[in-house]
Amino acid sequence: MTGEHTSAVRTASRDQLVVDLRSLGLRPGQDLLIHCSMRRLGPLVGGAATLLNAIQDVAGPASTLVVPTQTASNSLSSRAFHAATADLDPDGCARFIAAMPGFDPANTPASGMGAFAEHVRTRPAARRSAHPQTSFAALGPAAAAAMAVHDLDCHLGERSPLRWLYDADAAILLIGVRYSACTAFHLAEYRLSRMVPLRRYHCFTNSGGARTAHQFDDIELFDGDFELIGTALDAAAWPDANASPRHGPVGMAACTLLPMRTAVDFARSWMEDWRAGRTVRA
Repeated sequence: MTGEHTSAVRTASRDQLVVDLRSLGLRPGQDLLIHCSMRRLGPLVGGAATLLNAIQDVAGPASTLVVPTQTASNSLSSRAFHAATADLDPDGCARFIAAMPGFDPANTPASGMGAFAEHVRTRPAARRSAHPQTSFAALGPAAAAAMAVHDLDCHLGERSPLRWLYDADAAILLIGVRYSACTAFHLAEYRLSRMVPLRRYHCFTNSGGARTAHQFDDIELFDGDFELIGTALDAAAWPDANASPRHGPVGMAACTLLPMRTAVDFARSWMEDWRAGRTVRA
């Protein structure tokens, strides 16, 4: 005996996840934007499929579930591209670009969005939005409507699925991830009273085996203060309990459930006060 001990690690079941999700406040018929780290859930028999089943058990057949399925491998303006080509000479960079795949919404895997998002994306009934860099995928009765509009020059704004989720009074479910992953905060950037700086984006799409290059201007997205926004959001006074964030465990993961409108409206107000230095009129 060394005097050390190891605490038991609970293997979550579908039934236990259902109990946890209900305790968190998930209600039937609620449309959801879900960000998830499967690793944070701990051991889970059946993996992402079990989690999806549990969420559907609680939310029910009327709920539409949306996940981010963003891609970076097809973009010349992504952080991933700049990291991959930083040490290449011009010829090496040209070869790298020539080998980059174009985005195909039916087949291109999500990049860095996690196993749960990829599981949702690959369901036969899933629908995916068309943006080659910041797509989403959805399951449920309103999946097609939720994914119908996603214009090239609007990554995460009014002409993206985030607007549909806001209008649908959806909720955000963060499973094992922090507010830094809360994509919905980006919608607030498009709603600021100041003009947000624009930048040029470059990416490729693929249709019928032919790769097409695209260049477009959109706002300069910034997520460096999302944790600060989340901290302020949690500390705010919410007279209406239905509008406030709720926190609790799902499996072994620390989770947050909050209304989409709460997240976006609060983030917009916070950014108006604290981002004056970043959002100047061009």
